[in-house]
Amino acid sequence: MFNRLEIAVLPPGIRWDCQVRFWVDGCEVVEAAVDEGGRGPLAAQVLQADRPSPLAATSGARRLRLGEPVCTGGCCGFLTAVVQRCGGLVVWSDWEGPYQDHLPADFHFDAVQYDAELARALADRWWDIYTDPTWRMPTEVDDTGL
Repeated sequence: MFNRLEIAVLPPGIRWDCQVRFWVDGCEVVEAAVDEGGRGPLAAQVLQADRPSPLAATSGARRLRLGEPVCTGGCCGFLTAVVQRCGGLVVWSDWEGPYQDHLPADFHFDAVQYDAELARALADRWWDIYTDPTWRMPTEVDDTGL
């Protein structure tokens, strides 16, 4: 039985730009592993329009940074997994993270579903407006009612 991946981009907050979150079989991976307030990778880093995404699975195994706790990864450590394509299978394994007792089990994705979900996330660029240097986070309420 394969796991099912869903990729979502969250709007920017006060502390972070748009970040990516991963749901596997309906469970949010980053929050489960690093606790509430942690963050996933920034969308601008892993969903780049002009080059291949680091989330793209290849036959070469590589360790990817998938999240970090609220105190930042430089403090307590990053949530990472080794990502590799093995024929028709994409595997996330060999997890490392700040809380060893919260690390997920290995995930095994159907490569076709994985690639389709990554392609969908790459094509859905609604969050690009927030990378425009003229955009700014609202900091106060407008009294004019406009």
